[in-house]
Amino acid sequence: MNNQCSGNLRQGRGMGKGRGRGGAAGRGLGGAMGQTLTLDEMPDRSAHRQEHVAQMRSQIAASPRSVLSAAEQEDLLLMREEEKIARDVYLRLYERWGIRPFGNISGSEQAHMDAILALLEHFGLPDPAHDLAVGRFHNPQLQRLYDALVEQGLRSREEAVRVGLLIEELDIDDLQKAARRTDREIIRRVYDELERGSRNHLRAFYRWKTQLGVSYQPKHLTPEVFTTTALSPHEDCALSA
Repeated sequence: MNNQCSGNLRQGRGMGKGRGRGGAAGRGLGGAMGQTLTLDEMPDRSAHRQEHVAQMRSQIAASPRSVLSAAEQEDLLLMREEEKIARDVYLRLYERWGIRPFGNISGSEQAHMDAILALLEHFGLPDPAHDLAVGRFHNPQLQRLYDALVEQGLRSREEAVRVGLLIEELDIDDLQKAARRTDREIIRRVYDELERGSRNHLRAFYRWKTQLGVSYQPKHLTPEVFTTTALSPHEDCALSA
């Protein structure tokens, strides 16, 4: 089972802010800790991710269509590009440093982008990421954020790990806020699914933080929630890898 899987949409909300499972340390990487790989050496999880996205698309297509509020629309448009930031930054940092989580998780972020795109299509909203190249964004604020994160992450492996942690805690916080601004079940299910994946990504980068002795102060989650989430067990998805 890979740590980019996020769980089954039918399971509802998992461990949100303040509800993390603490106490137990996350699963170790064994011999994978400290390992760097080329793209050709990365395990191919594309088939599994495609199956997982297909499951989400099926559930989205079966859900009722209705006019979304302005807040719901803004959140979906933002999350589409925010997931693209994660994917694009991780692709760039994996190319530079070869740190395994960046390669693995960039594929998972593509699946997150695909899930949000399915919601945009279902509710008749335009895709702000349509035809945008890697590293390019429709939202000027997000473009500046991407540029700053890449610049920071290219300085060193330690800074790259800090960038990974920052992106994942930002994703968790924004997904939780967006989920509170909608009462549509299918949108909340997708947000919950993506949040579960982001918690697993946070755990992966936290293991590298520990291995490299990187100092890090959370910016978007409280220190208690950040640490509890990072040290809690990996959350498996329902689909077999």
